[in-house]
Amino acid sequence: MAIIRQAEERKVPVWRITMLQVSAIAGFLLLAGTFWFFQVIQHEQFREMAENNHQRELALRAPRGVLFDRNGRVLVENRPAFNVSIVRLKTTDLDRTVRMLSAVAGVDERNVREIVDRHLHEPSYRPIVVIENATLAQVAAISARRLDFELPDVVVQQVPTREYPTNELGAHLFGYVGEATDSQVESDDLLKSGDIVGQAGLEKAHNALLMGKDGARTVIVNSVGREMGELERTEPIEGRRLKLTIDYDVQKAIEDGFNASGFNGAAVVLDPQTGEVLGFSSRPAYDPNAFAAGIDRATWLRLNTDDLRPLQNRAIQGRYSPGSTFKMAVGLAALEEGVITPDFKVHCTGGANFYGRYFKCWKKGGHGTVDLRHAIEQSCDVYFYTVGNMVGVDRIHKWATLLGLGAMSGIDLPNEVAGLVPSTEWKKQRTGEKWYAGETISVSIGQGQVSVTPVSMAVYMATLANGGTRVTPHLVKAYDEGKGWMPIPSPPPQSKVTIDHEKLQAIRDGLWMVVNAGGTGGRARIANEDVSGKTGTAQVISNQGRAAAARSGKDFRDNGWFVFFAPRDHPAIAGVVFLEHGIHGPNAASLAHHILDVFFAKQDGRPLPPPPTHDDLRLDYKDPMAQHGEPIGGG
Repeated sequence: MAIIRQAEERKVPVWRITMLQVSAIAGFLLLAGTFWFFQVIQHEQFREMAENNHQRELALRAPRGVLFDRNGRVLVENRPAFNVSIVRLKTTDLDRTVRMLSAVAGVDERNVREIVDRHLHEPSYRPIVVIENATLAQVAAISARRLDFELPDVVVQQVPTREYPTNELGAHLFGYVGEATDSQVESDDLLKSGDIVGQAGLEKAHNALLMGKDGARTVIVNSVGREMGELERTEPIEGRRLKLTIDYDVQKAIEDGFNASGFNGAAVVLDPQTGEVLGFSSRPAYDPNAFAAGIDRATWLRLNTDDLRPLQNRAIQGRYSPGSTFKMAVGLAALEEGVITPDFKVHCTGGANFYGRYFKCWKKGGHGTVDLRHAIEQSCDVYFYTVGNMVGVDRIHKWATLLGLGAMSGIDLPNEVAGLVPSTEWKKQRTGEKWYAGETISVSIGQGQVSVTPVSMAVYMATLANGGTRVTPHLVKAYDEGKGWMPIPSPPPQSKVTIDHEKLQAIRDGLWMVVNAGGTGGRARIANEDVSGKTGTAQVISNQGRAAAARSGKDFRDNGWFVFFAPRDHPAIAGVVFLEHGIHGPNAASLAHHILDVFFAKQDGRPLPPPPTHDDLRLDYKDPMAQHGEPIGGG
């Protein structure tokens, strides 16, 4: 019995054996999983780390594609610059490297640390660029320390950097470049940290075309990181060259006009048949070169805190009341809906009563009896109060939208916003209230709830010029990837509408008279070119609020507009000049005159006119409030 009992005690419980087996299997699986993770999943990383013990791969940044104007003039190009990077794989004391590099290069140590911290999650063999566009003095100082083995983990590399030879000219058109943000890298599989990409303007909109393909150098390094030789090289591939629709001379004429005027604002000039953008400007502007080599904190802060908002692209993001430039949309709506004929007349005595309120005309004493053509020429508010009231807000909305207002233009630039032409449905959805007929009176002269962007005004005039095709403005004409220029087809129109020729001609007659027969746009007249256009003066704030607002020190002077096309019968150019706080529409017509003069001089083979001076523009600084008391629809 004792022997049997001892034998039973020596038996190992089954559960213990099972646990031992499970533990062994789990351990084996863990070991196998670990081997698989390191040898398969992280194989590439460890292979590169191992190779970097004696060889290193250095990226060769690809140049971005060069931008040309429609005639082949270089607008944006590249220049060589030096970048300074830290390679953490060879760093034994990162803090020491940051301190010494900052001291040697004379840069803010805090900024260098912020850059390094931002890239700590990346593989240690990947260089971190901490100084972009280093000066020759910085390069010499850093290179000397590397020769003394004091900074073996620092690399100096020559790279192509974006250059904007025209500085602020066309800044919002071209945009700027910068290092890809984390969100951009995460959302685009083709990007990696450190890539230089477009951040605004054409640089951003056409980044995929402009970015090239980076190359690489594989070099042999010794134990202290000094380069001993090159194993192989893959040359970078330059981005595609782009030929823009822009005409440099027209673009410069716009910029020269703004410089002489002293006003801010925007201008967009189109080919009304194709939608090609000949010139595009937003003022105030900025220098894109400040971004190309990595913008410093002080400059970035200044641009973002400036009350004039120089980073805002007013041409596609600014929304403003159009004032009297809206009157052609109201007139055409009335004609096409059969509400009036071109000969319909209204007697203006300086104002009129609608729904228990007296609405003044901009001209004290009135315009007398006028038909549609003369109402456009003289910009008679009472005529359009009357016609707008007859047409109604919904039909105004319909035709204004067909002409391009209150809608996106579709221009190939990022962050465009839409304006607004109100309707009964819009108000019901927005406020839950019905539209009151009295509200249409202000809308009829481009005030009230109406707001437009300058680019949509350019499309509006192009649509009137070409007979009803709402073209899509665009900026790229052709591309070249080393095999010659390949044309890029124009985008299709946004819409087309059939407009009765005789009715449209009445609108065009009025626009021609504005410039050539004693109207408010005479400053835009060009001999023998039949310029047609319309001025507009639009309030920034109500009359009741002007006095109180003036005490705030802010600028609440009226905005000035001039929209145009030419020649009248075979239009080759259309566009808009908008002057923020420009006081009068005729002031904007003065700038348009110079733009048109340059355009037709090129067409006719004449010498280009010189840039205008302030005196050449004959700007009027008189406050229309002091003259007439109610300028809300005046020319």
